Amino acid sequence: MRIDGRKNNQIRPVKIIRDYTKYAEGSVFIEVGDTKVLCNASIEDKVPPFLKGKGEGWITCEYNMLPRSTEVRKVRDISRLKIDGRTMEIQRLIGRALRSVVDLKLIGEKTIWVDCDVIQADGGTRTTAINGAFIAIVDAINKIHKERPFKVYPIRNFLTAVSVGIFEGEKILDLCYKEDCKANVDMNVVMTEDGEFVEIQGTGEENPFSRKDLDELLHLAEKGSKQMINIQKDILKMDCLWIGTGK
Repeated sequence: MRIDGRKNNQIRPVKIIRDYTKYAEGSVFIEVGDTKVLCNASIEDKVPPFLKGKGEGWITCEYNMLPRSTEVRKVRDISRLKIDGRTMEIQRLIGRALRSVVDLKLIGEKTIWVDCDVIQADGGTRTTAINGAFIAIVDAINKIHKERPFKVYPIRNFLTAVSVGIFEGEKILDLCYKEDCKANVDMNVVMTEDGEFVEIQGTGEENPFSRKDLDELLHLAEKGSKQMINIQKDILKMDCLWIGTGK
């Protein structure tokens, strides 16, 4: 049994609230264990300069950890007049992940901004943000689809992200902070429902890890991805029926 009583192949309890804020086209508050993230998706009828006139859209993300989302107050980026490297890396990851399952040519010249704000961090903030952001994107795109249906629905697949790692010699799924900070291997895996990998970020914190370890961790990530997809489908209900249909 783990620190919080879970089995090695079990994700933390997940709670998702849709339409959490009033104005965003898609808004999701997601809790995974004690990690809590607010994800808002906003649609603008314009694209970045490099896409003007090409007839396709864009999805981009801003990620932020609020000052007391951690045990010690985190200084706001605006106070330092720059975005720290970790924040930049995570928001680029979220943007890449979301774009991988959306056909940008089908949404037209629109930009979908996704703002992920970490209210409380206890490990897995980037994976939690991706899982919440995907649902926010679905809600935002569905608002367009219900008002003026797409000829072809643009979301091609479900998207999930989970963490896996090796902690005290055990391969475990969905690490909380106490596990993550002492893990020998830490890995984040972004996947689709079809079992295809969008991104794999893996690090041997103290020692290298073997190909056998990697295969076992990816197999564990696949199990976690299936658990998360079932949760996404349950919370979206009828609003996910268009995903992957191409209709």
